[in-house]
Amino acid sequence: MESGVFHSTYREDMRLRPTPLMRIRIIIVILLVVIFPFTANTYQLTLANQVGIMAIAAIGLNILTGFTGQISLGTGGFMAIGAYGSGLLVLELGLPWWLTIPIASLVTAAVGAFFGLPSLRLKGLYLAIATLAAQQIIEWAIIRSPFTGGVEALVVPAPRLFGQRMSTDFNFYWVTLFFLVLTVMFAVNLFRSRIGRAFIAIRDQDIAAEVMGVNIFRYKLLAFATSSFIIGMSGAMLAQYRGIVNYERFTIEMSITVLAMIIIGGMGSVSGSIYGAILITLLPALLSNLGTFLGGSVPQLAGIMPFIQRGSFGVVIILFLIFEPEGIAKIWRNVKDYFRLWPFSY
Repeated sequence: MESGVFHSTYREDMRLRPTPLMRIRIIIVILLVVIFPFTANTYQLTLANQVGIMAIAAIGLNILTGFTGQISLGTGGFMAIGAYGSGLLVLELGLPWWLTIPIASLVTAAVGAFFGLPSLRLKGLYLAIATLAAQQIIEWAIIRSPFTGGVEALVVPAPRLFGQRMSTDFNFYWVTLFFLVLTVMFAVNLFRSRIGRAFIAIRDQDIAAEVMGVNIFRYKLLAFATSSFIIGMSGAMLAQYRGIVNYERFTIEMSITVLAMIIIGGMGSVSGSIYGAILITLLPALLSNLGTFLGGSVPQLAGIMPFIQRGSFGVVIILFLIFEPEGIAKIWRNVKDYFRLWPFSY
């Protein structure tokens, strides 16, 4: 039985996966995600791409809300900036699609830092309302701007790499996986650095952090910019994947959906962001398939299935808030602890 994890060198202590069991788990996960696209059908690949893109957005919001304690309801607006930025850079300037993603993310980071300025004076519910205003302003600007096409959808040419069309479900799966791994590695290492620890100190007790020498305003703006960069990247990927950008996809509903992902997955947890994205993205699809399956034998169910889908979204959030506020990440930690300490799990 494992009696503890002891490290004799600094290098071992700083490893991302310090125990053999953790390294075995990550190898299994890598094998599964590599094998998956060769065994999945188009529908499953579409869901996988949606999960990957939303997981990136959830990690971005978790950096701001979960790790830094700054509530934001403007995620949908920042995703819209990334999506429209990437699409317009391809259409107007003719830039390669892969280059537009980091450029659009940088633009989103600048906009996010601007809307983060009120964070010096506001916190909690007041800051949430300020970011909600950002969401409304961005939506208004997109609809009114002559560059975005207003209410008309922006059609983005299909991305190509080495002659291959990348917007197909199979090809884009690798693009999504590349950016998701990049985002996870960045986020995990961010909170092992001085900057990440400053974010956590601000979340836990901002006055004490300031007394210790943390520049509150600078780090709050940096958190907004970092979070917005990643959220903008997810929006840019969505534009390149779908090929059609419309403001209706990035409304306040999108902001609440991503917020629900990190609440259900686990606030302040990178892996929890992925768990939340998986559950929230797959739950409507599972209910839809269930409704189709039962539609033949219980036709009354088909009519109320859309209401059940919407209701289940709220019910899941309420249940997690009541029974496990720390989300799926905490449940997974409990499961691992149980087996690690078995048969002395008490």
